[in-house]
Amino acid sequence: MLTIQLHQLQFIAYHGLYESEKINGNHFELDVDIEMNTSEGITTLGQTLDYVSVYEIINNRMKLATPLLETLAEDLVALIRQQDVRIKSISLVIKKLTAPIPDFKGIVAVKLKKEY
Repeated sequence: MLTIQLHQLQFIAYHGLYESEKINGNHFELDVDIEMNTSEGITTLGQTLDYVSVYEIINNRMKLATPLLETLAEDLVALIRQQDVRIKSISLVIKKLTAPIPDFKGIVAVKLKKEY
């Protein structure tokens, strides 16, 4: 089993329920772990998952404003899974780094894990 990881991906995006989030945006950090079955002796890109393609999927979807992070997480996992049938699981974490909560110090996040 091989795990492809893309961690600490940084985005400014317009996800959220509140008007201020839709207008001003917010800072997000995203981590994704993708486990897949591979043959031994990986020597070509076709024997693994292209992390550049995975990043492009994430980057493009992050540009589409979505009220709920849960919806965004589900969409991202489904889009990534479409890339390769050898994918056995995807674990994705989306962190909202500046949540619109008065006097809140911390990070809110959504984590989704799907197994196939």
